[in-house]
Amino acid sequence: SLFTKSDPISNAGKVKINSENIYQAYSKAFGINIGEWSNMITKIMNKEKDLDLVDWLRQYSEEKDEQYIRGFLGKMLFTGEEVHKKCNVLSGGEKVRCMLSRAMLQNPNLLILDDPTNHLDLESITALNSLMDYKGTILFSSHDHEFVNTIANRIIEIRPKGIIDKLSTFDEYLSNESVEQLRAQLA
Repeated sequence: SLFTKSDPISNAGKVKINSENIYQAYSKAFGINIGEWSNMITKIMNKEKDLDLVDWLRQYSEEKDEQYIRGFLGKMLFTGEEVHKKCNVLSGGEKVRCMLSRAMLQNPNLLILDDPTNHLDLESITALNSLMDYKGTILFSSHDHEFVNTIANRIIEIRPKGIIDKLSTFDEYLSNESVEQLRAQLA
């Protein structure tokens, strides 16, 4: 299933992902600024092992001021001297938090997140739930029931014979009898 938190204004159109250059193509064609994070993208950080977190994040920012960069790291719970940790010593959860800091720094109007709560502790997941205040659209997949129920306001379930698309919370979606009937028909 895909879960979204949709901005009604930017909710028009269809996206068909069929190219490795999807981000550049949609940015140019539709004026979409895409921020993305996936489990695979944390491998980037392993290649930049000599950089500390401030320098790593600074390379993605037009504003180079350290306090500005530290603000984005702080939103993902990196405080004090933690911001000077080297990329190659980070845990999986810390890498995830860095990638989310990078996505926020880019100020996108569309976020694409692949299982963003993987490797995060409870405190980090709570910080991630701040995406409820995000004004753009979030397209995400997740195995975290509470995260989905907190963030999603639209559920898109891809079935073998069709798609179910409902504006609702995840719990409402799961308890909806008409959805159960649709799921059986589209199995």
